[in-house]
Amino acid sequence: MNKELEIRCPKLGHQVNFNYCEKEQIDLPCSRIIRCWHMYFPVEAYLKRKLTDEQWSRCFTEKPKDKILTLLELVEAARKRKEGKNKPSRGNT
Repeated sequence: MNKELEIRCPKLGHQVNFNYCEKEQIDLPCSRIIRCWHMYFPVEAYLKRKLTDEQWSRCFTEKPKDKILTLLELVEAARKRKEGKNKPSRGNT
């Protein structure tokens, strides 16, 4: 495999190399890595040798969260952080 090769990432919309895709989720590859790189080398076989069964499952078997659910969770977390900052501290009355 040519480490210098870059392809257009459908998630990001610009060129990336395989190393980026392999670490996109920090400890896991991008869930689209097989689809994007299969025509360049046997990426599925490579990942099956490299990943544990648990990592493979987390990356390719488990259904990802719905985008709306993820956005709602992020909004709720931001709201809670903001509420925490706006609470008056004790002794400042």
